[in-house]
Amino acid sequence: MIKIKTFVLGLLRTNCYLVYDEAAKTGFLIDPGTFDKRIASEIERNGIRIKNIINTHAHPDHTSGNAEFGYPVLIHEAAGGMLKNGDIIRDAGIALEILHTPGHTPESISIRMGNKIFTGDTLFRDGVGRTDLPGGNESELLNSLKFLMSLEDDLEILPGHGPGSTIGDEKEACLNL
Repeated sequence: MIKIKTFVLGLLRTNCYLVYDEAAKTGFLIDPGTFDKRIASEIERNGIRIKNIINTHAHPDHTSGNAEFGYPVLIHEAAGGMLKNGDIIRDAGIALEILHTPGHTPESISIRMGNKIFTGDTLFRDGVGRTDLPGGNESELLNSLKFLMSLEDDLEILPGHGPGSTIGDEKEACLNL
């Protein structure tokens, strides 16, 4: 069984996700915005071998814990990493599809896992990522949102900040974009 544990970290309350295969004891850490002993304890308590940290983009509130956790990091090629649109990262029962969703930053990605999608700072419940920071691009963000809105309505959104939602629930909020 695949488990997802959410940890809210730092001043900006970034969602960090621990995704792991309970039987195989392997997994991934998505967007560790800071090192947090609760995460390290959860990993140790469950005997999980973390294959990679995956960052949805390179802003510090999503990456500052990378070095202290010490696992190999994957990030989109636009930030100097190796991930490309359409890549699939597999480990045990976990399959993560990388979807390039630029706009908030050039390297922004969303990560699809079955009926769930980790959207980083591209799409939130009732909101979208900022484009006024360096590298932000409103036109690219709009294209990324149109792509995300083309996905299934019941696809569960796990955003970089705040509570989750579904694609269907966010379509109305995005209609005026």
